Amino acid sequence: MSKRVRKVVFPVAGLGTRFLPATKASPKEMLPVVDKPLIQYAVEEAIEAGAEVMVFVTGRNKYAISNHFDTAYELESELEERGKDKLLAMVRDVVPSHVSCVFIRQSMPLGLGHAVLCAEPIVGDEPFAVILADDLIDDGGSGCLSQMVKAFADTGSSILGVERVAQEETDKYGIVDTEGDQQLLEVKGIVEKPKPEDAPSNLAVVGRYILTSEIFGQLAQTGRGAGGEIQLTDGIARLMEKQKVFAYQFKGKRYDCGSKLGYLMATVDYALQHPELKDDFQAWLKSRFC
Repeated sequence: MSKRVRKVVFPVAGLGTRFLPATKASPKEMLPVVDKPLIQYAVEEAIEAGAEVMVFVTGRNKYAISNHFDTAYELESELEERGKDKLLAMVRDVVPSHVSCVFIRQSMPLGLGHAVLCAEPIVGDEPFAVILADDLIDDGGSGCLSQMVKAFADTGSSILGVERVAQEETDKYGIVDTEGDQQLLEVKGIVEKPKPEDAPSNLAVVGRYILTSEIFGQLAQTGRGAGGEIQLTDGIARLMEKQKVFAYQFKGKRYDCGSKLGYLMATVDYALQHPELKDDFQAWLKSRFC
């Protein structure tokens, strides 16, 4: 089996109800953090990790995502005529020329596991990654997926990105059962959204996965679980019966941009790092709150 991760799946068919009415006509993945949409941060992380094929599992009213990664001839022509070379380069570099984007439709909202299964015709028998754009990770220079790709090269096994959460929040995540506290841990079990008193640990699976292609066969046999959906967690639990699965405690700060508070926190922190805005924004914050 190849240990190179060339393809990354982005499940983007969700309705984004927690951000209504902003997401009534615009996908939640297109919400901007300062000047880039969440999905672009996710794609940039994938490209940094060496991926070449971006697989978007979309739903109805998600055309803005495909348009964002398409060539905007009219816009490029206008910018070129006006001599706005910096903006023109920015628009053209949204996706490098060596990277291809594939869009596949999830016809029914049957959960994350089903969304991943929809990508099987494109992924085939290769190992692949899954990135949930809701989870924006500020890595400080070494992308979360890049870290996991290196670990996968060593193990050849599926790897789940994890981080420790407050014990009272275990019912919001898939929680892994492991031993020890190394950066890379073998997973002994995984439970979807357990009550705090029932959780095997406080190591939560967040929106980063590297999976072997065997996951597709397990998902195809996985019935509907929590919420009446096909849960990726359940498919991973089945996969563990056949091969090892590891948890990787990545370096970086995660922002839960699926929540309004996490999204606002990310916006402030990223603005404070923005080369063109950070000084003026920091000065405004001090004048406003100090």
